[in-house]
Amino acid sequence: MKKLISTKPAWLFLVYGIIDVLCTGAGMGVPVFCILLGFFSGWFIMNIMMLRTNDLNEILTMSFKYASATTFITFLLMLITWGGAIMVFFSHSYHYENFGHPFILYDPKLSFFGWLVLMIVVSPLLQLLTTVFSLYLTLMINNRTSRTS
Repeated sequence: MKKLISTKPAWLFLVYGIIDVLCTGAGMGVPVFCILLGFFSGWFIMNIMMLRTNDLNEILTMSFKYASATTFITFLLMLITWGGAIMVFFSHSYHYENFGHPFILYDPKLSFFGWLVLMIVVSPLLQLLTTVFSLYLTLMINNRTSRTS
């Protein structure tokens, strides 16, 4: 664990980016596994921050910055994955029914737009929520165990 504490954050984010790409590939472009990765990354970030310093303000600030950085990595990955489909939205001759997305709204063009917003914007925000939830839960559990011992 001491080796992880001394590791530079850039290397950890590089490893996280590789894992995030694998999770995106496992979900075939749908970031459901990236959202679930938020639970592990929140636990990992909080444990690293708690081992590096005892100042609660610094722990919370740096943990949220790192959680936001992981979300930004996923956002960039979703923009790369689904960004090419944005140009299809401006095509007048494209048949949106043939794209292969679920018809979450009743109009094919609106469903296509909703699908892109869900993949590019909402999914990274859900990952941020799972990461912050895991950060808080880890802090709460570690605080409780440190009081009893």
